[in-house]
Amino acid sequence: MNFYERELRALERANRFRDRHIYPEASVDFASNDYLGLAHSRELLHTTCELLQGYEVHAPKASMLVNGYHPIHQEFEQALCEANGFEAGIILGSGFNANIALIEALLRHGDTLLIDEKFHASGILAARTVDARVEYFRHNSAEHLETLLRASTSKRNIIAVEGVYSMEGDLLHRDIIALANRYDAVLIVDEAHSCGVVGKHLLGVFDLYDIPIAPNHIKMGTLGKAYGSFGGYILASHHIISYLLNRAKPIIYATAPSLFDTLLAHQALKYIQQHTAALQKNILRRRSRVEVLLHVTMPALIAPVFVGDNTEVLNIQKALLEKGILVGAIRPPTVEKAIIRLIARLGESEAMLDATCKFINNFQVK
Repeated sequence: MNFYERELRALERANRFRDRHIYPEASVDFASNDYLGLAHSRELLHTTCELLQGYEVHAPKASMLVNGYHPIHQEFEQALCEANGFEAGIILGSGFNANIALIEALLRHGDTLLIDEKFHASGILAARTVDARVEYFRHNSAEHLETLLRASTSKRNIIAVEGVYSMEGDLLHRDIIALANRYDAVLIVDEAHSCGVVGKHLLGVFDLYDIPIAPNHIKMGTLGKAYGSFGGYILASHHIISYLLNRAKPIIYATAPSLFDTLLAHQALKYIQQHTAALQKNILRRRSRVEVLLHVTMPALIAPVFVGDNTEVLNIQKALLEKGILVGAIRPPTVEKAIIRLIARLGESEAMLDATCKFINNFQVK
């Protein structure tokens, strides 16, 4: 019996039906979040495999609080803290789980969560689980946020924002960080799409804005994007990390993160630190090309091209795929109106990036 046939047909009629595809390996990839192309690095792969063979085990075997915490986890956490200026850190299975862990654990009765309306779906989901007040503020609006902070009578205010927004591609306004400090609010910054892409050391918006790390600051990041691996992490004060270890369910009840993926991400961090200047130049060139050819502002490596129609956006994606080029065709409910999401990732040539931009632009003009 087809229990959800009606719902599936409705999705198909609205051109919102989704499915998995295995795309040809030879496809030119401007769709994935592998911003620096490190998921293709044979050097990082071989180094990681060789290092992992030096340990007695290759898998964590248990949760972190049982017997799953490994020197590989600890060393990477320490490296992330040292690079980013935080006191303590913890590795998780994914960025999605990291946001669930943070919001579900930190928000208690009598608190208020102030969350950007464009925050990642993981945070929106977590917000529905808390015994606390939840307020959504207009996207990237420091003015609206301050209005809510002034009106709040909660014992704790917790602000959740992104460093670079995954669909809009825009940067977090610096004024929002200043507001968190001024009102003594806990600030969660999801740096999934900013870490590895922006900043003097390619460490994200705290780095970009040269923000001194304070006890109310929390940085969440992923390993499956610029780091070319899989997993997530949370950086904060010793106090907050200790609290999460005792209250966050995705930390307490999940098997510890993969040793291979954690070690691979550590090698990627070292690579970024050793090649920062060259990577920054490459990122800047690509940003400039896309802004000229597609007439969009791109402060990171995400270029959202407005289409508005679900059928049309799928047609553009299909036409590009026929040329061997893959881009994202993003539709509601992920975005309000359909967009082509182009990632100007360093894993593909600048010539192909130019050609892709010109094709999208011509398609839009027609």
